[in-house]
Amino acid sequence: MEGTEFPGGKKAIYPGSFDPITNGHVDIIQRGKKIFDKIIVGVLDNPKKIPLFTAEERVELIRKTFEGDERVEVKTFSGLLVDFARQNQANVVIRGLRAISDFEYEFQMALMNRKLASEIETLFMMPSLKYSFLSSNLVKEVFQLGGCVKDLVPPVVEEALKEKLKKK
Repeated sequence: MEGTEFPGGKKAIYPGSFDPITNGHVDIIQRGKKIFDKIIVGVLDNPKKIPLFTAEERVELIRKTFEGDERVEVKTFSGLLVDFARQNQANVVIRGLRAISDFEYEFQMALMNRKLASEIETLFMMPSLKYSFLSSNLVKEVFQLGGCVKDLVPPVVEEALKEKLKKK
């Protein structure tokens, strides 16, 4: 699969709200690096949603998770994903599919993105089996109810969740 060339190779966009980033997201990014030279993690800043972490906090958590890895870049965006991809000269978007329930929505979005920007391809990736059930919402719910999320999120995220809970 060809990505847009840039100094250093091919790159792709991995968009999402990442509220917070989970080990499932990390898995997709790490495996995406086997295909692409650079992964741009696009943190969606959607004013219609009320996230647990601000866009800036989410960016910082992802940057800390991938600290020292120059192949992972983290940026916020709002608006159309295809515009963000074009601005970053990437013509591949990576999307994770956990279950059949994800497929219908992701399929619709991929087709709409293709209609808006036919030069941008969508690459669907399945998470590793051990993360196939995992979602940011599930992590937040389990944590807020007192459950352990140690193996579900990077350590920096677990600490940030503890700090958020203290403030409530």
